[in-house]
Amino acid sequence: MSDATQDDRPAIVIVSGEHSEHLADEFGRYARDYEIVTAVSADEAMAATMRIVRRSGAIAMFVAESRLPDMPVLVGISMLRSAVPTARRLVVAEWSNFLADGPALRPGLAKGTFDAFLLMPRGQRDEEFHTAVCELLSEWGATVPVPLVDSVQIVSDHSGGLTLAIRDYLDRVGAPNRLYPPDSDLGREVVAAYAGEPTFPLVRAFSREEVLAPTTVREVAASIYGKPADIDLETVVDVVIVGGGPAGLATAVYGASEGLSTVLIEAEAIGGQAGTSSMIRNYLGFPRGISGGKLAQRARSQALRFGTRFFTGWPVTAMQVGGPGEPHVVCTDGGNVRARSVVIATGVDYRRIGIAAIDAMVGRGVNYGAAMTAAREMEDQPVFVVGGGNSAGQAAVHLARFASSVTILIRRADLSSTMSQYLIGEIEHNPRITVRGNATVVAGGGEDQLEWLEIEDLLTGERTRSAARGLFLLLGAEPRCEWLTAQVARDERGFVRTGREVPMESWIDNCPPEALATTVPGIFAVGDIRSGSMKRVASAAGEGASVVPLIHAHLAVAGDQVAP
Repeated sequence: MSDATQDDRPAIVIVSGEHSEHLADEFGRYARDYEIVTAVSADEAMAATMRIVRRSGAIAMFVAESRLPDMPVLVGISMLRSAVPTARRLVVAEWSNFLADGPALRPGLAKGTFDAFLLMPRGQRDEEFHTAVCELLSEWGATVPVPLVDSVQIVSDHSGGLTLAIRDYLDRVGAPNRLYPPDSDLGREVVAAYAGEPTFPLVRAFSREEVLAPTTVREVAASIYGKPADIDLETVVDVVIVGGGPAGLATAVYGASEGLSTVLIEAEAIGGQAGTSSMIRNYLGFPRGISGGKLAQRARSQALRFGTRFFTGWPVTAMQVGGPGEPHVVCTDGGNVRARSVVIATGVDYRRIGIAAIDAMVGRGVNYGAAMTAAREMEDQPVFVVGGGNSAGQAAVHLARFASSVTILIRRADLSSTMSQYLIGEIEHNPRITVRGNATVVAGGGEDQLEWLEIEDLLTGERTRSAARGLFLLLGAEPRCEWLTAQVARDERGFVRTGREVPMESWIDNCPPEALATTVPGIFAVGDIRSGSMKRVASAAGEGASVVPLIHAHLAVAGDQVAP
């Protein structure tokens, strides 16, 4: 076994009875950035792991052969997972064992015991194998450690709500960032570069020339991506998309690729609610899963390649419906955009809990949504997740990598009617996660941070107090389109009506509008904001692609067709 006594590099721990040397040779390409530690048994790997943990070292990945000499691999990998929950876990099988071992191991893969099951490389340059390894290491690097290279530096004397919100925004848009105290060397440098009396947080991004003292996340977004007023006021684009979740991003990709001049405006970070998901495992074409943030970043890069212009951090405040031959106008505080067609893809927001004492602690232990950045601050702390949908399940699984315990609170008896079965299985198999049915939060408090929650049993009415460092609220869907004109019909919950959902008095010649069209010509709705939508990432992306032919048809009727 090789195990350096001290190494600042994160470790990759390899355990194999017969092939440890071969695997160590294959992983030699990572030796510059990772310490490669080998063991010939699970017990030996555990001993090496504890030595690394005791010296406060990081472990990025466990690699275990499918057959170990001292215990079944699922037992061994579970033991290592308990020691370091944040590490990614890879099981590899020697070629002659792959087919035989697969059926017994794949249930563990579905339950999250390990992250990938691969064939052991047989020769040089097995790039399929190493692509999977690099993806796993990239996921680990994006969620756990402090980045070695930062493109955005944040200087703050505390990690309050604004600082956390800025970091969460930067994480979601894929901008590596670090937090520095004002009395650090870099902190003093940034403070000295600020023109004026510093107020925290201070932000220095990319160019290194300007230091901001933002009061909102929007100011950071505008410094990076600009504002809608940057578009010439005389310009009329073919389509403006409001919302940058999966539906809006798909519209941007397919619209721009077919020749439409396309602008996308997003109130927060690209990716929407789905962008906060730590791992989406049932999205078509990603057998090892993909984080919502990475899926959004890839889609954004794809849309940029075709010419889409993005503006993030700018909520739409109003929309003016154009008359015959006139464009619609989408209004923001950063400027207006004139467009021949509009696609509403604003998605949904999490419903507020309605408890003043808890809402007062947002950013201080209380978070709406998954709040990926806040998850890192929950290490060895008790955490609660309120919600029974897939987003809540994904958040709980991610938080369990850090927190000492994660309790999911739901008003129903169990998760069976609201969450995908693969997530239910993963939660049941995770020893750090507990599901508490027929329960709701009724109070909470603390000094400077959340310290406790009061939870009511809905069957008995009994209330109990529990220690809590984190509360993550994922309480269902509320539409995000309060800015819409009354000319666009909505249902009783505020979701946009399209197609056959449109009131019959708005049908033309007894025919409903097209499936994604609203009551106003040239205005469409896709994704979760649409009344009757499926509330799934794949269906939202499908609607984003499907609306583009309808836009072309509208432009053709209006005499403004752009050739694809």
